[in-house]
Amino acid sequence: MTYEETIRQKVIEVLVDEFELDQELLQPEATLYDDLGLDSLDAVDMVVALEKAFGMKMNDEEKIRAVKTVDDLIRLIVSIGEQHAN
Repeated sequence: MTYEETIRQKVIEVLVDEFELDQELLQPEATLYDDLGLDSLDAVDMVVALEKAFGMKMNDEEKIRAVKTVDDLIRLIVSIGEQHAN
């Protein structure tokens, strides 16, 4: 399993556990707000849950606001992880 696949699996696990979402809805192109029904308070909870799950801080608010889809979220976490690895 690649690094990105591992991240994808863990992100989906967090979203399913924290927001009781159906795993089948968590397709890469699914939008967090429209397709999954998350709101701005959920977004804050999501960031906190992902920070805890991955043991890192997500403090670039501009990049976080740019996240629209499940795939955007995964790519953001992969890039943060890669930055911490370097």
